[in-house]
Amino acid sequence: MASAIHAVGQIAAGAASPLAGTGAAASMTAAGAPFSDLMTDAIGEVSNLEGQANAAMNGLMTGTGVDVHTAMIAAEKASMGFELALAVRNKAVQAYQQVMSMQF
Repeated sequence: MASAIHAVGQIAAGAASPLAGTGAAASMTAAGAPFSDLMTDAIGEVSNLEGQANAAMNGLMTGTGVDVHTAMIAAEKASMGFELALAVRNKAVQAYQQVMSMQF
């Protein structure tokens, strides 16, 4: 849970996607990356976490050697990643609406 809180702080500060554990998104810096690229990478990582959670749950149900705690950790990671992406999306929509309601 502490890593999720740290992840929210990184996105709020404009850092690279905290959901990215490996790959190009982990090495990308926020200074040169547009917001859309950061969001695309974060959504891709949320999708990867969901796939891992599904695989862990299927392994648990079929009895292929996946422990209950491993499956629950994978499910919670996917859930927290989704909630983080949803919160960032909601803040972006809220900021857009505020900009659109400004009068010049």
